[in-house]
Parts: sequence; structure tokens; C-alpha cells
Amino acid sequence: MIKKLILIFTMISTSMLYAETIVVDENTQKLEILISSQIYIDKTRKLNIDDITKKDIGFKDNDKDLLSYGYSPDFDVWVKFTLKNNSDKPIQKILEYGNSMTTDVIFYDIESGIEIHEGHLHTDEERASINPVFEISLNPNQTKTFYIKASSYITTMIVKLNIWDNNSFYSQEVKHQFILALFFGAMAILAIYNLFVYFFTRDISYLFYVLYIVGISVHHTLYVGIVNIYFVDQFIMSYIVEFASIFIALPIFFLALFSKTFLQIKNYPILNNLLNLLLILFPVSISIFLLTDDFNKFRNIFPILVLFYLIATTGYLVYKRNRQAYFIISGWLVLAIGGLTMYLSSIGIINIYQSFPYIVEVSLLLEAILFSIALSDKINTLKTNLIVQKRTENERLELQVQEKTKDLELSLEEKTLLLQELNHRVKNNMQMIVSLIRLQTNDIDDKKIQSLFLTTQNRLNAMSELHELLYQKEDISYINAYEYFTTLIEGLQETYKQDVRINYTIDTDLQTEQAISCGIILNELVTNCLKYAFNDEQKEERYIDIFLSKFEDKYTLIVKDNGAGYDQQKVKKSFGLILVTTLTESKLQGSISIDTKNGVETIIIWREEDEED
Repeated sequence: MIKKLILIFTMISTSMLYAETIVVDENTQKLEILISSQIYIDKTRKLNIDDITKKDIGFKDNDKDLLSYGYSPDFDVWVKFTLKNNSDKPIQKILEYGNSMTTDVIFYDIESGIEIHEGHLHTDEERASINPVFEISLNPNQTKTFYIKASSYITTMIVKLNIWDNNSFYSQEVKHQFILALFFGAMAILAIYNLFVYFFTRDISYLFYVLYIVGISVHHTLYVGIVNIYFVDQFIMSYIVEFASIFIALPIFFLALFSKTFLQIKNYPILNNLLNLLLILFPVSISIFLLTDDFNKFRNIFPILVLFYLIATTGYLVYKRNRQAYFIISGWLVLAIGGLTMYLSSIGIINIYQSFPYIVEVSLLLEAILFSIALSDKINTLKTNLIVQKRTENERLELQVQEKTKDLELSLEEKTLLLQELNHRVKNNMQMIVSLIRLQTNDIDDKKIQSLFLTTQNRLNAMSELHELLYQKEDISYINAYEYFTTLIEGLQETYKQDVRINYTIDTDLQTEQAISCGIILNELVTNCLKYAFNDEQKEERYIDIFLSKFEDKYTLIVKDNGAGYDQQKVKKSFGLILVTTLTESKLQGSISIDTKNGVETIIIWREEDEED
């Protein structure tokens, strides 16, 4: 008991001699106490709390509200401060250590026998704050000295101490975590949006960008202390810390892949080959550093080297007027400003966190937004290029179509001329044959043979007249039926010298192939009418009706006379009628009906041929 009283008396005396007493009361909401504390740097890393309190340790006064030592794995920082409750009531305050990434933070309240181990690897399971916190109790008018031991072998050593009122602290903590949630939410939205763009476009640049965003977000959750509070326990956290270099390197690795594909670095062989080499060495270097005892000193060297190479490459592409490079270099500039500011703050040159605590989040988000704008601009550029390419291609195709059309027109004109010439020659040949037959007929005395020769002559004339019409027309797919029929029948009338009126009712044209069959059929039917239908005793006017019409896809041809008719049972079918029936059924694929009661009426019906056939 006496020893404990002596120790307490020694501590109070020492604190009165060397430390500035920090006055607090129930109205104190927030107070920065580091500037009123004393600091001792233990480079041996062997001193404990007993050594600090019993030995003559040379604490030095501090005049800064934040201490930044950079990466400092080789020493411990001791902080001593004295608080005095300047009221008549007991008070409880919260001491916040303002850096979540410090590996070990130990709080000592010697008078109360309290020692609390906190820090990145020793997070209390009940802690809801991002930064380590400790409860401080002071009796009315009590003065008490406290100690903080801080060490960090993973990240930079930053020391900042604040005394808070309970309500003020948790109000500020909610605000702080809400801002961080906004940051991670914005990053998640960017990642999801670009992931959907990747699914639709299959542009690998978007996938690498999403992986970069995810890597940055995961790294930052570790950096600000979100992971060890909400996601993993201390056992898993120790492994995460052990392989922290991977979490630092992965975002830069994906960023390099993104830059390679997005900026089309493959178009610059030397730059592309060097970047490929760095990408190959990337995992090798990380593995080597992990297997090296002192890898923490060098773990960031290779990723930083790759980062500088990417910045230099982007700058070169800006010089080459690469449109996308302008956006990327803007992102690099924002990231460089944020990173440089963070580095200068971590080594104590400037204190940006005091006036702008979220500079890292802002710079990362701005960089991500600029990269997203660059990706969107790429889509617009591709869209514009596609529109221009489509317009150019349409113009090229239109010109090509015009040239092909012109060639086809010339070819068609040549073929039409050749076909017309062919029809003309066929007609001339047929006329020559008809003339020969006519000359031969004159030498024949047999009337029956003369009749056969005359019938043959008329049949040839029927085909000859068709070829004559084809020779005169440019479009030979259809024949003017009225012109063809009248020409054909006029020749028959001239041959048989019969006083017969021909009545035409023709309201359609005929396909050329069908016109040949129809011409021969009409020749046979009208020839029969002129030869057999009328006799000398008939007093009424003689006539033959020629009717041709088309309804939908059906043709109807009717040849009717007002002659004597005949009995079909008694009269044997002639060759001419057999020819008519054969042509109707086989060539026209139609049907024929003959009525001989009141004159002769022949009705032939057939369908129009399918053009594809």
C-alpha cells in the first residue's frame, strides 16, 4: 500500500513538473490534447510502462495537434498527458486516438490500474467507432496522468488525440461513417454501372475498370478501418495485414490492364512491350517481397514504379493527341494531388487532415468519375465513328449499286437487243418456211393435201406473228393479247375469204409462254369456224366472238360462233381439236369445254403461271 502511494505521489509530482495540465469539465465537448501533451520516442522498442514511470525518461513538450512520422516500424511513440476535472461533479469522457490504421495502441490509466490494448490488430469486438477509443473517468477536482503507447509496422505512424463528450463524439462518428458510406456507395454505383456496360458491350476495358474500382474500395475499407469493425475478426485481420501488399498492388495491377486496353497501348509497340513486361513481373515482385523478411520496407516500390510508368505513358499519349488520354491524365492528376497530399501529411510536412479530412476519398471518387466519363466518351466516340462509318458505307454501297445497276442495265439492253434479233430471225425463218409451203401448195392439185398445207401455213403464221410482236417490244414478259389476236385472225380471214364479223372482248395481256399456246389454240378454233361453221344457206349475219379476261389469277378464253354447229357424238375429233385439247391440258394446265348445240362455243380456263416457276 505504501509503495502504491509513493508511486502515485511520484506520478503526480512528475506530471506537475513536466506536463501541462489539461483542464476539462462536464461542458467540454471536444478538446485536442496532443498539443498539450509530452512525447517520447523509444527507438529501442523495449520500454514498458514501468520503465516509463520509474526511470528518468526525457519526455519532451509537444506543440503540434497532429504528429506524422511516415512509415516507422523501428520505434514506439509514448504520449503522456494530464487531465484535471475542474468541476465538483464526476465526469466521463472519451479519448479518441485519431488513426484507425496504427497497428498497436495501448492506453494506460495507472492510478486506476487500467491497461487497454487497441489498434488495427486489436480491435475490441464491442467497438462501434472507426478509430480506437478509451473511456476516461475523473472524480470531482481530480487530476490524473495517462499514457499512450503507439507503434505501427504496417502503415504510416500518425498520432492524434481528442477528448470528447459522449454525445458529441458519437454524433461526429455517425456523420463520419455516413460520409464514408456515401463514398463507398458512389464507388459501388460506378462499379455496377460499368459492369452492366461491360455485359452489353463486351469491351474488356469496362471489366478491368470495375475490378480496379472494387480493388480501390477494398483497399480503402482496410485503410479507414471499416473492415476490422464490420466484416472480419482479429484472427482473419491478422492474415489480411500479413498480405497487405497484395491489397495495395491489386488495384494498380487492374489499373494497368485498364489503361492498356482503354488507351489502346498495343498501337505503340515499345510502350506495350514494356508494359507487358511490368505486368508479368508484377506478381513475381509481390511474391518475392512476401517471402522477404523486410518486405514491408519495399512492398510498395514495384506498384509505385508501375504507377509512374502508367502516368508517363498517358502523358506521352496526350502528346500524341489520344482523345481518351486527356480524361485519364486528368484522373491521374487528381489522384497524384490526393496521394502527394496524403504522403506529405503522413511524414508531417503539412496537416491537410485538419482542414480537409476527406481528401483521399474525394480524390479517389473524382478519379473514378473522370475514368467513367472517359469510358462514356469512348462510347460516344465509337457511336460517332459508327455513324460516320455507316454513312460512308451507305455512300459506298449506293455508288456500288449505281454502278452495278448501270452494268445490269447495259447487260439487259444487250440481252434485249439479242433476244429481239433472235425473235426477228425466227420470224424471218418461219416466213421463209411459210413461203416455201405456199409455193409448194401451188403445185399440188389434191385439195385435201392443199388444205393440210394451208393449215400448217396458218399454224406457222400464228407463231411467226408472236415473234414479230416480241421483236418490236422492249418488255417481252407479256404480250398485248388484243394486238396479237387481231393480227393472227386477220391473216386467217385473208386466207379463207369468209364474210364473217369478228367481235373482240379482250381486257388483259398474256404471259409470253402462255401466248404461244393461246395463239395456236386460237388459230385452230378460228380456222375450224371459218372452214366448217358457216354454209351458204345461212342468211343471218355471221360472226365469231373472241373473249379473253382475267379474274384474280384465272384466265378465261372463249371462242364462239353462230354457225350450224355439229353433233359431237357423230363427228370424230380432228387433229386440230386434239391439238387444242393437248395444249390446254398439258401446256396451260387448264380445262376445256365445248358446246355445239347453237353454233360452237369453246371455253378454256387456266391459271396464271407463278413467276418463280
